[in-house]
Amino acid sequence: MHLDFKQQNLKLYRMSRVCELTGKKAMVGNNVSHALNRTKRKFNANLVKKRFYLPEEDSWITLKVSTSALKTINKIGISAAIKEAKSKGFLTK
Repeated sequence: MHLDFKQQNLKLYRMSRVCELTGKKAMVGNNVSHALNRTKRKFNANLVKKRFYLPEEDSWITLKVSTSALKTINKIGISAAIKEAKSKGFLTK
């Protein structure tokens, strides 16, 4: 089955926007105008796709993480961050 360009792009956008280490995801809120009119909007998590090297396994992994999780990884290390995410149930690899 052949998908045209628009259908291929729709498949890309259906992926969840959830941080794999912290579980952060989009929140719902309101746009509030000067006249105090309220319309629904989404606050997406600030996610980046990043490769990390695991020296224990001598391999690379790719994770979709929030930028705040990147700061945590820089502070405690990738191995400790992955261990913590597995214990909290966010990462199942």
